[in-house]
Amino acid sequence: MRGYFITGTDTGVGKTVVTATLAEALAQRGWRVAALKPVVSGRDVQGRFEDVERLRRHSHPPLSAAECNCYAFDEPIAPHWAAQLHGQVIQRARLTAFVQQAACRVDRVLVEGAGGLLVPLGDGWDYRDWAAELGLPLVLVVALRLGAINHARLTEEAIRVRALPYAGWIGTQPEPGTPAAGTLEGLRACLHGPLLGLLPYVERPDPKALAPVLNLPLNEDNC
Repeated sequence: MRGYFITGTDTGVGKTVVTATLAEALAQRGWRVAALKPVVSGRDVQGRFEDVERLRRHSHPPLSAAECNCYAFDEPIAPHWAAQLHGQVIQRARLTAFVQQAACRVDRVLVEGAGGLLVPLGDGWDYRDWAAELGLPLVLVVALRLGAINHARLTEEAIRVRALPYAGWIGTQPEPGTPAAGTLEGLRACLHGPLLGLLPYVERPDPKALAPVLNLPLNEDNC
C-alpha cells in the first residue's frame, strides 16, 4: 500500500481536515485517492458522522459511506468502549482487509485514526499496533495551542520507539486567535520529523483551497 496514516496528539486537533487536505493535494498530483475513517464514534448535531462525510467527498473518486468507514458508533467516546456498549468487538483483521481492499482501487490510501496514537481498539492492541501492521508512513497532526509541545513530543516518541515510518507533522489552528507564544517555535526545535505544513484557522475549511499549503516530500512516489 502507498499513502499515509494520519494520527494526532489528541481528539479535536483537525485530523479530518488534514486528511481531506492531503487527499486534495495528492489528487492535484494526478493520483486516485481513498481517504478512509475506518473507525468513527460520535454523530454531529445533525445526526451524521461528519468525519466520514467529509472524507468520502474529498476522495478521488468520491466514496460511499460504506467504502469510507468500517465501524461506526453513535456515542462520542473511545471506540473500544463504544463497541463494548453495543456488544461488538473491533476486529483487527477486518480493519486491515478493509484498508487493503480500498488500496487496491486507488493509487494512494489515507487512513485517519480516532483520538491519539495510543487509543485502544481492543484488548491488547491500539492504533500504534495497527499502524505498524499497515506500514504506512505516519503524519502527526498537532494543534498549535498550549500544551502542544509536550503532547507532540510524547506522540513522536511513541512513533520513534517502535521505529514506525514517519513522514512528518502538520500544525493546525482549530480555533481562532494567535497560537500560544513560543508554541510553533518550540515544536520546530523539539520535533524530529519535518514540518509538512501549517493549516490556518478557517471557519469553514476548504481542503481543496488549503492543499497548496502542504509541503509533501518530492519523493512522494515512495509513500
